[in-house]
This record gives sequence, structure tokens and C-alpha cells, in this order.
Amino acid sequence: MSHTPHELAEEFPQHVDLIHRLKTDDAHFARIADQYHEINRAVHRAETLVEPVSGDHEIELRRNRLALKDEIARMLNAASA
Repeated sequence: MSHTPHELAEEFPQHVDLIHRLKTDDAHFARIADQYHEINRAVHRAETLVEPVSGDHEIELRRNRLALKDEIARMLNAASA
């Protein structure tokens, strides 16, 4: 299987340990991270035409991924402060 870009460890390399800790200690963070992972995989499958989708749907997936990434960034910044 090919490498899936935009994984959380790749997006936030300085917070890899914190991501792992929050995934185990914070149910809300774990849920958001799981949603991000699902949507990121869906975007990757759409981009690689494994599961083609309409252009509008792919845009919506990307917007959802960005919103989740922003929320994760806020949570990481708050936890590291």
C-alpha cells in the first residue's frame, strides 16, 4: 500500500509523543483524531482514484479534514502550554 500523506505524525512531528498520550488519555481527542484519520484516508483514496468521488465531495472531504486538523492543532497547543 502506498504512503498516505497528511497523517497526524507527519503534520505535527513536534507533537508525536503528545498525540500518543492524548489519544490514550483524552477520549475527545481520540475521537477527533480517529475522525481525522478516517477522512484523511477517504481523501487519499479519492485522490488516487481507488474510490473516485465527485469533485464537490472531494472538496467537502478536504474541508472537513482541515477543520479537524485545526481543532487538533488547538488541542495540542493547549495541552503543550
